[in-house]
Amino acid sequence: MSGSEGRRNIGTSRRWLVLPLFGALVLSGCGDFRRFETASIPSSTPAAAPKPARPPAQSPAAEREHERILATYGGAYDDPRLEALITSTVDRLVAASDRPDLTYKVTILNSGAINAFALPTGQLYVTRGLVALASDTSELSSVLSHEMAHVLAKHAAIREDQARQAALVTRVVTDMGNDPELTALALAKTKLSMASFSRQQELEADGIGVGISARAQFDPFGAARFLTAMERSAALKAGRSGDTRSQDFLASHPATPERVRNAQANARQYASAEQTAKGERDRETYLNAIDNIVYGEDPSEGFVRGRRFLHPKLGFTFQAPESYTLDNTAQAVIGVREGGSQAMRFDVVRVPAEQSLGDYLNSGWMENVDKSSTEELSINGFPAASVVARGDQWQFKVYALRFGSDVYRFIFATRQRSAESERNARDTVNSFRRLTLDEIQAARPLRIKVITVQPGDTVESLSHRMAGVDRPLERFRVLNGLEANGTVKPRDLVKIVVD
Repeated sequence: MSGSEGRRNIGTSRRWLVLPLFGALVLSGCGDFRRFETASIPSSTPAAAPKPARPPAQSPAAEREHERILATYGGAYDDPRLEALITSTVDRLVAASDRPDLTYKVTILNSGAINAFALPTGQLYVTRGLVALASDTSELSSVLSHEMAHVLAKHAAIREDQARQAALVTRVVTDMGNDPELTALALAKTKLSMASFSRQQELEADGIGVGISARAQFDPFGAARFLTAMERSAALKAGRSGDTRSQDFLASHPATPERVRNAQANARQYASAEQTAKGERDRETYLNAIDNIVYGEDPSEGFVRGRRFLHPKLGFTFQAPESYTLDNTAQAVIGVREGGSQAMRFDVVRVPAEQSLGDYLNSGWMENVDKSSTEELSINGFPAASVVARGDQWQFKVYALRFGSDVYRFIFATRQRSAESERNARDTVNSFRRLTLDEIQAARPLRIKVITVQPGDTVESLSHRMAGVDRPLERFRVLNGLEANGTVKPRDLVKIVVD
């Protein structure tokens, strides 16, 4: 959930209960690990001296999409060393492509999500979460060349047209007044849905991307390795539910094992002895470039620790009920109970100082409100109000709380209202409080630290040095591309997460 700038955006938009599907979004996006694409790797010796990349020409529509993407993914991530590595990688890939005259511009997004996508104009996006997961320059190049392939094959433009048409039919409502049931379903799903590519388009981009990376003298197997890393990361994220798809986008992409096999088959076309010798991974250069990169959520935008959400910049915290999983997005904090029978959304709205919170809740921004249920409250000294709303399949309890000059909403949805659901809502709202100065000062971002394996170090001992993450042993293996029986050797460079 964004800070002051994002706060103004949320308040102005008056969005609630859903993260709207970007029906008309022109992202050529490979949204999650499944729709994410792969290619190959950049090396340090360019195949040809590329021209400095000019930023692609941006239409007004593309500029709007760019701003929307930045707002959704926490803005741009500023890291000159990492930007230099990505720029040199893109330059090499462009020089090796069939269209060296095209230009691309890559924006690193300040998001811990693992995501990448492209606009038809050649504007490419990668999240720092994706950058942190990759283990060498060849894996990063596989991502970039795959996204370039979507632009070269004009997939992005095709998806833009299809998305516009789909928006007329499948537009998700942005306020309760239109369709409470659809709204509640979107709440439980929690994720933005990007226009997806067809299975054939993904496989075509895989083939083009691997070829570009190989011709740029990157290891052509980087794509297969990174697809595998994304699959393992998604499985780890799914955690208790065991359903990797429910945690991200429900996509019609080919399953990752098929993508891996396809990427490996494409890579073998370039895997002659000479090519294998030339194909660069450049792991040391890559790891040095990502050393100290922020990992996971940026505390300046608020962050989740277990069931607790903290926002040091805005100075508050609250805790979700047991069995809830919290997800912090640019628009809101979303919580979903295991099984999906209950969900919650926490966001900020603009309410005039002279308007009472009870009047706001009954002001018509949502339908089916039981006005007789309105209660004026005080929660830990903060003025608040609550109201009940009902749909055919979902029941809602909504709280508005005034904290300084801002008003925050807690919106709870349940399939069946019960004493437990009421208690969950009440306990969550009652946990809202001001952060202490010590808590604010202690809220530091997690970071990737690259260390050298010393004699006697093991995967287990190194994973014990991981801070602020769940399942540290499994996460260490995923971050470093180590299989279940993989080991480390002295002088290896590895990534750990520290605070």
